[in-house]
Amino acid sequence: MSPNAIVSVACIPMRLPFHHWSPPPLFAGRPRDKLDSALVRVQTEDGTVAWGESYCVEPRALKAIFETLIEPLARGKDGDDTTLLPAMQRTLHNLGRSGPVVHALAGLDIALWDLRAKRAGVPLHELLGGKRRNRVRAYASLLQYYGDAGKLDAVTTRALDEGYTEVKLHERTADALAAVRRATGAGIPIMVDTNCAWLPDEAPAAIAAMAPYDPFWIEEPIWPPEDDRALASLRDAGGIPLAVGENAANALALERMAEQAVVQYVQPSVIKLGLTAAWRIAQRCADGAVTCAPQVAFFGPGYLASLHLIAAQQKEVSLERLYVELAHVPYGRSVPIENGWVGIPDGPGLGADPEAELAAGQYSN
Repeated sequence: MSPNAIVSVACIPMRLPFHHWSPPPLFAGRPRDKLDSALVRVQTEDGTVAWGESYCVEPRALKAIFETLIEPLARGKDGDDTTLLPAMQRTLHNLGRSGPVVHALAGLDIALWDLRAKRAGVPLHELLGGKRRNRVRAYASLLQYYGDAGKLDAVTTRALDEGYTEVKLHERTADALAAVRRATGAGIPIMVDTNCAWLPDEAPAAIAAMAPYDPFWIEEPIWPPEDDRALASLRDAGGIPLAVGENAANALALERMAEQAVVQYVQPSVIKLGLTAAWRIAQRCADGAVTCAPQVAFFGPGYLASLHLIAAQQKEVSLERLYVELAHVPYGRSVPIENGWVGIPDGPGLGADPEAELAAGQYSN
């Protein structure tokens, strides 16, 4: 067997307890007190270990997908073979072009990039053509506070005091944006993620109400999120930039949105689409009117993969950082965010491996 043959692919759920200085937000009607994703561990015949990360809503389902579909197809294959992932995607395509199988493949894709860069002895950004910047600005991405002006003021002020100079809200009202603008003052970029709040005919008035408070962009303003014609109409109707992509049905849908410039920012998630697809989208945006600004609401190897992508892409953008207090901060020492900035790691592969407690599954339940 080749030294680079894959001998194992493991899924390790990573459920990080968090606090955001308020009662837990609701997800699917239930309080949410953990931020979930899954580590993907790939090992080759020569003992090399590489890491990826998959979006994970239900750990039991994702683990079953890895055990019954992903590892059997990957085991014994050459980790340097760039046709491996496309072949697996085609084999599994009848199980869906979005959803947990695609998310599992995205985590494997990140791990294969880590593996190839480690075997080459170079940082991952070298495989993307090299870094264009040595550090990236991070923005504080607040969870939902349901329009509570006092809490929004307090958390925004806390983030600014820690060195962040850009903020994102997960709110749906002009009053919530107004509260944060009072806390920041003029000149601080404030992104607003509405999480597909409005039907297309509702969005223009809601966005117009926010305009006096100078939002930097309005993210995912409509349902369904891939309605490119409605997005283009909304883009033409108002002067506030739009951002979409985290919930695009698949990578092709997001590529087409970028090509047609239906919005000003596209936001691929590497733990949903994979680094290969996200990098392809970033390259398509290199010289056009649309900017690739990856969605990064996660903390594991996908965070590092996104950092390398942002460092290597032509257009400079900031890195999203969910602003919460974690029970454990992945890469808190190896690749920290300090005073609103994060340096680009130059070690082989992603530049750091998950801490021992994460690799051992200490936060799997």
